[in-house]
Amino acid sequence: MAPELRIGRVARETGLNIDTIRFYEREGLLRPQARSKGGFRLFSREDVRSLKFVRQAQELGFSLKEIRELLALRGGCVRACEHVRDLLEQKVSGVRQKLEELKKLERELAGALARCRAELPRRSHHDENRCPLLDEIRAGSQ
Repeated sequence: MAPELRIGRVARETGLNIDTIRFYEREGLLRPQARSKGGFRLFSREDVRSLKFVRQAQELGFSLKEIRELLALRGGCVRACEHVRDLLEQKVSGVRQKLEELKKLERELAGALARCRAELPRRSHHDENRCPLLDEIRAGSQ
């Protein structure tokens, strides 16, 4: 299939901006593009599909390096599928770890908020410029 689409149209069809498309080309996520006589990049429908693939893979949390691997594996075979499964298992494990870290952070923040809510009504005029949470953080950083 001959290249026929200019970068602006490709950007609209993929939801990517022009600079991102150029970046993907420089990073080897997209083959170097043919040029028109006027020097404009020309893209094929397959290029549009590849760019949509890259965008969707990024939305799933894959790094550019991992996406490069996925693009190389797209031809599909059992071995490729096993490799993709391993990458997905690593991603799921990483997400679960981040979720645990976020849950811990949420508990810590909720505790700090509860302490603030309990302390604010008990503050005297003399203490109104003090914040117990800031005092706690300051003490922990010494």
